[in-house]
Amino acid sequence: MGQNKEKLIAVLQKCTLCAGMGAAEIGELLDSSQVRIREYSKGDIVFHDGDMPRCIYILLAGEVHILKDTFSGRQIFLSEINEAGDMFGEVYDVLEQPYDMYVEAVAPSKVLEISSRLLRFGAGGVMSKSALMVQQNLMRIFARKAYFMQGKIKVLASGSLREKIIRFLFQNLGQDGSVELSISREYMAAYLAATRPSLSRELSAMHREGILAVDGKHIRVLDMERFESYL
Repeated sequence: MGQNKEKLIAVLQKCTLCAGMGAAEIGELLDSSQVRIREYSKGDIVFHDGDMPRCIYILLAGEVHILKDTFSGRQIFLSEINEAGDMFGEVYDVLEQPYDMYVEAVAPSKVLEISSRLLRFGAGGVMSKSALMVQQNLMRIFARKAYFMQGKIKVLASGSLREKIIRFLFQNLGQDGSVELSISREYMAAYLAATRPSLSRELSAMHREGILAVDGKHIRVLDMERFESYL
């Protein structure tokens, strides 16, 4: 791969799946016959709802969306993957369960695919150093996801949408009483199990009432006493 391989290593060093791995270990991973790079055009489906997983995916370039269709045919947005090094599909792969959603490229995208076979012990019980490190990192990732889900359950257990929004913001509040969102308004709505218009209306209402100052992705608490009354 030459220079391209060096760029790939630089991207993967930022990926949680390759945490603690040096250039040599990541290079070994990339050299495996069980690892490949695929390119997707806008509108291509990376995998379908109901497919059995065959690999773990890491976005190298572009953007993909995680989606779900209802029985009536309405498309539900679940999440966006748009940062180089972001990973998706790993939970289904490890659990060997069929996907209950699908992933679509919303822009020309390049994806690194790590075959499930790489992370399984062979007949001789031998696993490469890089594969073993990836497997250990997956365990840490699952632990973080479990912690994340615990926080999400607390948010969704709230009654009104306003309470959900405030609990979500409270979990991410900085020392200065503000939050710089790293996610889109659409993703935040999906996280809170609400529609985007409903979320925008409620944020606007709290802005008008002087509870919050909302400026794009920057949200600051103006009235902490009223803010905490919803917790």
